[in-house]
Amino acid sequence: MTIAIDKPTTIPAVTQAAPEVKRLTGSRIMCEALKNEGVEIMWGYPGGAIMPFYDALPEYDMHHVLVRHEQAGAHAADGYARATGKVGVCIGTSGPGATNLVTGLATAYMDSAPVVALTGQVARAFIGHDSFQETDIVGITLPVTKHSFLVNSAAELGDVMHEAFHIARSGRPGPVLVDVPKDVMLEEADYTSAVRPEQPPHGGQGDYDRAGALIDRARKPLILAGHGVILAEAYDELRSFAERTGIPVIATLLGLSCIPESHPLYLGWPGMHGPAHINRAIDEADLIVAVGMRFDDRITGKLETWAPNARFVHIDIDPAEINKNVKVDVGIVADAKDGLASLAASSSPADHTEWIETIRSRARPEGPPGDAQGITPYDVLGAIKHGTGGEARLVTDVGQHQMWAARFYGYDKRNSHITSGGLGTMGFALPAAMGVKAAFPGEPVWAVAGDGGIQMNIQELATLAQEGLEIKIAVLNNGYLGMVRQWQQFFHNRNYSETRITGPDYEKLCPAYGLQGRTVTRKEDVQAAVDWAMSTPGSVILDFRIAQEANVYPMIPSGGSVATMIEESEVVG
Repeated sequence: MTIAIDKPTTIPAVTQAAPEVKRLTGSRIMCEALKNEGVEIMWGYPGGAIMPFYDALPEYDMHHVLVRHEQAGAHAADGYARATGKVGVCIGTSGPGATNLVTGLATAYMDSAPVVALTGQVARAFIGHDSFQETDIVGITLPVTKHSFLVNSAAELGDVMHEAFHIARSGRPGPVLVDVPKDVMLEEADYTSAVRPEQPPHGGQGDYDRAGALIDRARKPLILAGHGVILAEAYDELRSFAERTGIPVIATLLGLSCIPESHPLYLGWPGMHGPAHINRAIDEADLIVAVGMRFDDRITGKLETWAPNARFVHIDIDPAEINKNVKVDVGIVADAKDGLASLAASSSPADHTEWIETIRSRARPEGPPGDAQGITPYDVLGAIKHGTGGEARLVTDVGQHQMWAARFYGYDKRNSHITSGGLGTMGFALPAAMGVKAAFPGEPVWAVAGDGGIQMNIQELATLAQEGLEIKIAVLNNGYLGMVRQWQQFFHNRNYSETRITGPDYEKLCPAYGLQGRTVTRKEDVQAAVDWAMSTPGSVILDFRIAQEANVYPMIPSGGSVATMIEESEVVG
């Protein structure tokens, strides 16, 4: 028997142009790679070992911002990355230039912000000899980066640069350092662009089906949305999933602005300083769907007593986070955008109105007591919200003001809340706001800081003036390192040891930098001051003098639980 076999159709080969190979110095390879990765702006500070890079940089159409301290450069790159989802770039020279980046890299690492740091290194022949400004920055940064490279030749430099960008933005984003010896920047080699596409993990359908079954059975479910929702730009998917299933949403500190706070399914944020009714809802929940968050201690407190009645579904792009802190019933390794869409398809519509109304019925009115004297944080944040129509992007520092901004502003605009979460880095707000403003030059950007944190990178006022960046700065000035003072009040018998802090007269300081400022001491002047700042060209500092012993409530002591929560009514004197 003869079987006829059709002759296969011949498909003509697609002719692709061969990638262009260029013979370049190492410094130009670095610039070419940056250009091919789509970099438009970077923050840095030149020095001896990185000088060949700066020699080549003017040949390329990329904007460089000269910061006044490398730490600020790292924070600015971080702020830009969080605002845009693109990789932020910062640069430092060898030795102190590189080590000054470390705090900024650790900040980005803890909060999963994609940053590439380029550092100069002494020439290869001098490495290992304790040469001038030689530091093993690769060894120093290994614990606070996704990867750190020491480039040994110009021939490998192009591939390393592109690999650094791929690592920074793929999977769970984070910082990557590329350390380049000075003589490698001067050496010639062939360069071919090698930009790599990203392919996020999806998760298995069986996992989605099992998670959907848990969701369908739940009577008191909660969605706990974290920073991963923002990183994946999964705003629509989160909203659709919540609306389909009827499950109310709470957001972590870094998840704020992943869903409008005015949405009827949004409840608030949990944790150490979250509203009491939100923390108590977690205690009662029978299911928690956690998306793009890592169950850190500021959310959970004492793990053994946190959410004791709940089962858990956890979606995260990083498999290392599944079952790391909380044992989950269903773990799904996927990015939030894909994961939420697939989970919605595996879940049934439901109505949890009664559960939501029960939670809301326990809420206390936000804000200070009606008889509060002087300027309160609530007044300041409310004035900024009113003066900007809610369109501002707020970049906050770390401390009491950070918690007040999280509680009292009301974030309806997507990705409008940017702060240092995991590392809790004072000095973050001002330089990070520079990165945010560079990303969105036509939108209002406010840096909200305490009188301690603002002084940690206050030199960047000169960068604002030189770059013509328009950032409005609100200093909540209580004359103390406020959060530490609050802990000293509650747990150390008001022994205010080394927390009293002085600072400059910001209204007088501003003209020295070519900026404008105003001191605000009366409640009735707060809104007018914000309106003046918004109508004033350029950067402005408003120095709001608030009560010295203003506290953040409620507060769950570190390692505590809802049962140990401190509320305002419990504090006397």
